[in-house]
Amino acid sequence: MTKVLFVCTGNICRSPTAEGVFLRLVEKAGLRKRIQVDSAGTHGYHVGDRPDPRAQAVAAQRAYDLSRLRARKLEGRDYRDFDYLLAMDRGHLAIMLRDSPIEHRDKVRLFMDYAPHLDHREVPDPYYGDSRGFELVLDLVEAAAHGLLRSIRADIDAAEKHK
Repeated sequence: MTKVLFVCTGNICRSPTAEGVFLRLVEKAGLRKRIQVDSAGTHGYHVGDRPDPRAQAVAAQRAYDLSRLRARKLEGRDYRDFDYLLAMDRGHLAIMLRDSPIEHRDKVRLFMDYAPHLDHREVPDPYYGDSRGFELVLDLVEAAAHGLLRSIRADIDAAEKHK
């Protein structure tokens, strides 16, 4: 089982959007039994809350359902339990690298590294803006999610060849 964790600040905008998008890609690829998906926040501001209504509305326009998701805070055990800990921006990356046990730091990466064809290296925080910011987040997340799935599938295929 490959485990993927998306991380933003409060776990109500960017990371739950990434979780919802990536989960649907995983399901469409028939890999639900092979890939586990979750999200968390570097801060506990919104623990237990649903994703931001604007994030849910923009996601719903593209048939992603984020309504079942609830915010949680990144925990120390996540570094051990997940294979990919994907930061939405460099600030999250710095926090995660600082807090990660040294033996798990190689699992911590910027999510947008999986969309090298785009100019954006970070997923911008849409919280203080309007719906256009949430649409941009969704565009970026979709692009990086496809790249991430390709990368994980390649890893799964390589591992199966070595069995």
